[in-house]
Parts: sequence; C-alpha cells; structure tokens
Amino acid sequence: MGAGHAHKLYRPGHSPVHDLPPHCKLAATLAFVVVVVSTPREAVWAFGLYALLIAGVAAVARIPAGFLLRRLLIEIPFVAFAVLMPFVAEGEQVQVLGMSLSVSGLWGAWNVLAKGTLGVAASVLLASTTELRALLLGLQRLKLPPLLVQIASFMIRYGDVIGGELRRMSIARRSRGFEARGIRHWGVLAKTAGALFIRSYERGERVYLAMVSRGYTGSMPVIDEVAATRSQWAYAAALPVTALAVCLMGWTL
Repeated sequence: MGAGHAHKLYRPGHSPVHDLPPHCKLAATLAFVVVVVSTPREAVWAFGLYALLIAGVAAVARIPAGFLLRRLLIEIPFVAFAVLMPFVAEGEQVQVLGMSLSVSGLWGAWNVLAKGTLGVAASVLLASTTELRALLLGLQRLKLPPLLVQIASFMIRYGDVIGGELRRMSIARRSRGFEARGIRHWGVLAKTAGALFIRSYERGERVYLAMVSRGYTGSMPVIDEVAATRSQWAYAAALPVTALAVCLMGWTL
C-alpha cells in the first residue's frame, strides 16, 4: 500500500501507545466502544471510570488534555441533540431550575452524552497515535474487505487534492469580484459543485488508467507487513478488558 501523509489529528511521538501495531489499537478501540455502549446508563459511576481509563491512556501516549478536548468539539451536534431530549420526550416530568423536564429524556440525554463522548475520545486517541497509512494497514491486517480498504485509501489520499481544487476555484471567483451573499448566488455555487465533480471524475479516470498501465490488477501492494506479538496484544487488550470488568460490575450492582 502506498505511502500516505500525516493528518492534523495525528500527533507524532514515541510512546508505548504509538509503538503498538495499528491492528492491535483498532481492535482495542472497537472492543472498548462496544463495552461502553453495552453499559447500563444507570451505572453513572462506570462512565466515570471509563473516563479515567481514557485519561490514563492519553497520559501514557503523552497526548495533552487540551489537544484531546479540542478534538472532542466534533461532537457538538450530538450534544445539541441530547440537550433537546429532556424538553421533547414524554413521560414523567421533573422540575429543574423552574423548567419541566422529562425523566426519560434526561436519562436519554445522559446516555447519548456519556457514551458518545467516550466513543469520540477513544477514536481521537486512536487517530492521535496512529498515522492514516498505518490505520489502513491495520484494517487490511484485520481482514477488512480489500475493496473497502482501497476506497478509504483513495479517499484519504485525494481528499486534500480535491479540497485544493475547490480552494483554487474559490480564489478564482473572488478575484473576479464574486462574493456569495444570498440565495440569488446559489446557482453559481451549484455550478461550482458541478464543475468540481466533473474535474474529480476526470482526474479519477486519469489516475485509474495510470495505475492500470503500471500493472494494477485490483489490489494494492503491501510494502511493509506489521505483525503483533502476544505481549503487544496483551498490552492493547488492557483497556477493553478493564472496561469489560467495569461493565460487568455495572450490570450486577
């Protein structure tokens, strides 16, 4: 698989978490998220322990708290949805600060916020300690369908290229005095989107023909195969196994 480029989410480093094989981190993150989602929402203390586990992994990986918190802002739309739940849900009502809120809505909002935040935090830690190219190799190592891995690879590789094309088109419009200020300019923006699609399609065709001329047969070659030792698997499993123990306690208490 060809080389990629660093993403802004990735924070270079040489910690024990950075050095783990990518497929170990992918499996551990997925298992951790599954455990968090399976935890009963009433076990509030369990989610506090999960947050401590995430904080511990971030400390071992030397990821600053500010870096992690800034990346968590991506979940703001889900936070807005959760905030509305107590106001629109039906059932038993409770008075909070003079407002009548649904009890089931409050629990639902807590469920979305707690589990969503922990899932996003785990994903941010994964992206912060693993290069995009390594993640793709990890997905391939975990036997994800090759076609999906290739689609993800091309999306990552050429996403910035298409974004640069869009920026150049925007600069060209502004240099000619165009400024989108209302609904009457939507037609110009729609034509821009159409032109961008055509350019992207044509570029994709040229790239595909270039790959075929160089021997492409439907699969990308793997330059370096990363294997994991038993100790690395055990190290990666520490997070989901500990979380599983907390989850089981939450169901029994």
